[in-house]
Amino acid sequence: SSMLSIAARQCRRPPLLRGLSRLTHVDRAGAMRMVDVGDKLPTPRSATAACEVHVGDEVAKLISQNGIKKGDVLSVARLAGIMSCKQTSNLIPLCHPLQVTFANVQCELDLTRALVEVHSEVRCQGQTGVEMEALTACSIAALTVYDMCKAASKDITIERVRLTSKSGGKSGDFAA
Repeated sequence: SSMLSIAARQCRRPPLLRGLSRLTHVDRAGAMRMVDVGDKLPTPRSATAACEVHVGDEVAKLISQNGIKKGDVLSVARLAGIMSCKQTSNLIPLCHPLQVTFANVQCELDLTRALVEVHSEVRCQGQTGVEMEALTACSIAALTVYDMCKAASKDITIERVRLTSKSGGKSGDFAA
């Protein structure tokens, strides 16, 4: 009987944890967990993301003239973004490792607005989506722009990091 009451107390959740069973990455006790996607069939998945790196007029001009001392900002940022999407599960604790089948990052300088627009697209044939991979690619490309330009200016901001589309999976398609 005492064992039963101890077990009952352990199963009772504090008020803050009630309702957490609806959260996919939280178990009944309120502990974080990785979702099991092992029973899901692999399906085509894709996602796109975007962000802006506001660099200011002076840095934008330097980028356009390839005058940043560290080198070709847009090419290095593009490569960093592509490489980073394959590391997403090492960076975001509850992301599954995925076999990325396609990744592309575009970094375009807009001299008029003094910013770099970053767009990413990631695809896989998998059991879970690639939204986090697309967002990681954009974010790391943007951070790379900052890193390469910080000697010329510290007044650089990364803004509007967002998912712009996704397809595949149980939740269906999304377009911003």
